[in-house]
Amino acid sequence: MLGNNVIQWDDFTKVEMRIGTVISCEVFESARNPAYKMNIDFGEFGIRKTSAQITKLYRPENIIGKQVIAVLNFPPKQIAKMMSECLVLGGVGDNNEVTLIQPERATKNGTRIG
Repeated sequence: MLGNNVIQWDDFTKVEMRIGTVISCEVFESARNPAYKMNIDFGEFGIRKTSAQITKLYRPENIIGKQVIAVLNFPPKQIAKMMSECLVLGGVGDNNEVTLIQPERATKNGTRIG
């Protein structure tokens, strides 16, 4: 049971979740918690930068070229010395290990999820 967290269909349709390809990834030295800085290509929606706390399960060299799913329509958010432009989605498991949500097969960058 989800309690009071029930949303309406119209709320869900406002969330712009799209597929993008990670084009760069590096350790985010100035982040408070271990994280990576990433640039992600969302096709017609442009290249967006973000930070992701995915260091427990992933290494930067293994993330470049992977497709991920991210929310594009949050307002930009200051994270340390960087302005994050999207939120990469992942499942949070034991010990806060984040597993990236990825499409099953290669998909056009910018494809909407929903």
